[in-house]
Amino acid sequence: MPNANEDKPRELSQAQRRAVSELLRVSPAADDLARRFEEAGHSLALVGGSVRDALLGRLGNDLDFTTDARPEQVLRIVRPWADAVWEVGIAFGTVGCQKRAVVAGEELTFEIEITTYRSEAYDRTSRKPEVSYGDAIEDDLVRRDFTVNAMAVALPQKAFVDPYGGLEDLAALVLRTPGTPEASFSDDPLRMMRAARFAAQLDFDVAPEVVAAMTEMAERITIVSAERVRDELNKLLLAAHPRKGLTLLVDTGLAAHVLPELPALRLESDEHHRHKDVYEHSLTVLEQAIDLEEDGPDLTLRLAALLHDIGKPRTRRFEKDGRVSFHHHEVVGAKMVKKRMTALKYANELVKDVSRLVELHLRFHGYGTGEWTDSAVRRYVRDAGPQLSRLHKLTRSDCTTRNKRKASALSRAYDGLEERIAQLQEQEELDAIRPDLDGNQIMRILGVGPGPVIGKAYAFLLDQRLEHGPMGEEAAAAALKEWWAAQG
Repeated sequence: MPNANEDKPRELSQAQRRAVSELLRVSPAADDLARRFEEAGHSLALVGGSVRDALLGRLGNDLDFTTDARPEQVLRIVRPWADAVWEVGIAFGTVGCQKRAVVAGEELTFEIEITTYRSEAYDRTSRKPEVSYGDAIEDDLVRRDFTVNAMAVALPQKAFVDPYGGLEDLAALVLRTPGTPEASFSDDPLRMMRAARFAAQLDFDVAPEVVAAMTEMAERITIVSAERVRDELNKLLLAAHPRKGLTLLVDTGLAAHVLPELPALRLESDEHHRHKDVYEHSLTVLEQAIDLEEDGPDLTLRLAALLHDIGKPRTRRFEKDGRVSFHHHEVVGAKMVKKRMTALKYANELVKDVSRLVELHLRFHGYGTGEWTDSAVRRYVRDAGPQLSRLHKLTRSDCTTRNKRKASALSRAYDGLEERIAQLQEQEELDAIRPDLDGNQIMRILGVGPGPVIGKAYAFLLDQRLEHGPMGEEAAAAALKEWWAAQG
């Protein structure tokens, strides 16, 4: 892969060797596609994140290309070649397609996006970019977010194109913008969040001038749609180093506009009212929750861990004995989670799950250190529902004390709770606790038709089931009749 700068550090040549290896792996699809563009009189280059990941030795089967061909010309070229084509992003100059290819005897499926050289910019009030097409790859690369994403490999000749020093920044593990950061963030303010996201994903540092521009222009993020902000936040949270990205959002003031509850956790403390730094505690809980994940990144768990204490600032009280209390912060926090996640356009089911975990994260501590009764265990499992496994992880992660004896005692206590749940699980169907009588049986026994009273009776029987365990239909019917008689 030719490069004009032969005197680059050794790290760069190693990166380029990795890239050659990665590019050879995807060549059956990439070269075939490039030849078709060449025959049609157009250029094609692998670009952006695909080149960056090739240089890092982690190129997947999702490939990004750029071309001087306009979208309608791209469609004419790829339709006879691809196994599937979609036009979802065509308004922004992007054509998507899918192609199966045999690589080293193995059939792989490549997800491909081809974008026409373009430039895009926001006006001061717009939430959507205005797209215009260009004719030179250098002009296309300068409009990209960071230099490490502004590299290309022209195909099929595999010539390396790096007009803005992305290879050096990649070797230095630093994020810079191809042009001035002010111009870049003015064009698309979401790039400020992308800086935090890439810092979290790649464990890169953000250049000082970029951080300064993010700080100066933080308010500009407010013109970006909630959906785009949410998607970037999700990618950041699901990254390998979310603390790094979140810290950058808070330090630059971006979080004050997109997730203000997070910087609000930086509660002041003084010599008379000492208490935990809730912000640092929350980031630590997030990291500890990540350590407990079993099947890859879990967005529900990570959101709950990050936001579990957001009710503390609103419930903080300085007591007469000098202590600081946060009574019912879990209830207040659950409501705040619903409001913020709804504003960020999260799916209703995810909002419900995260807010439920926040609401329940203190439940374990409410039972003290004594022996858990069967009734308490049933109610814990019933209230957690399908979030029980995540609640286990969140509760364990919420212990950040440096007192090893206290931490060990809490861990043993929770071990005991999980053992009690397992024991009851063998005896009862804890995952689907329901009364011993259904609605039809209740109506028949009480001699009444459908109405509010059936719901009340059902709730009574459910409470009995939680308190006493399986009762059987006969005992449940007797309890129901006794309850009904007491209703007058």
